[in-house]
Amino acid sequence: MSSDISTNKKARRDYEILDTYECGMELKGTEVKSIRAGKVNIADSFARVENGQMLLYGCDIQPWETAGEFFQHQARRPRRLLLHKREIFKLEQQTSQKGCSLVALKLYWKNGKVKLALGLGKGKTHRDQRYDLKARVEMREAQREVARINRR
Repeated sequence: MSSDISTNKKARRDYEILDTYECGMELKGTEVKSIRAGKVNIADSFARVENGQMLLYGCDIQPWETAGEFFQHQARRPRRLLLHKREIFKLEQQTSQKGCSLVALKLYWKNGKVKLALGLGKGKTHRDQRYDLKARVEMREAQREVARINRR
């Protein structure tokens, strides 16, 4: 079983990631079972600090099929992230001053627990995205040329 559960592929395209943090998540039992079944999506997930707590919004964990109505969870409810108090305070200062945002990068297993890689990022402009695409294309063409020369 792979340790990666879900990745946010759009995050590195749309944001320049300045720093990453590993945090735990406060989950219900049915949420963990749905995550084990692979029914999770973090494509539009972001985090915010509210009342001294870090909350994750937009994480879609589908309901577990065999759970009763009483034990079922909401699919897109805000989930509390587990970080040290000083990390939360630091992230709150950085997001309020620099215009940065907290984006969910990856959800994975670590020692039997679900962890979230959270990225502190600044939004890229359309020009930055085009520049990155151009650099990637140039690198690919250079590698093809080197491979063509080495084949001779």
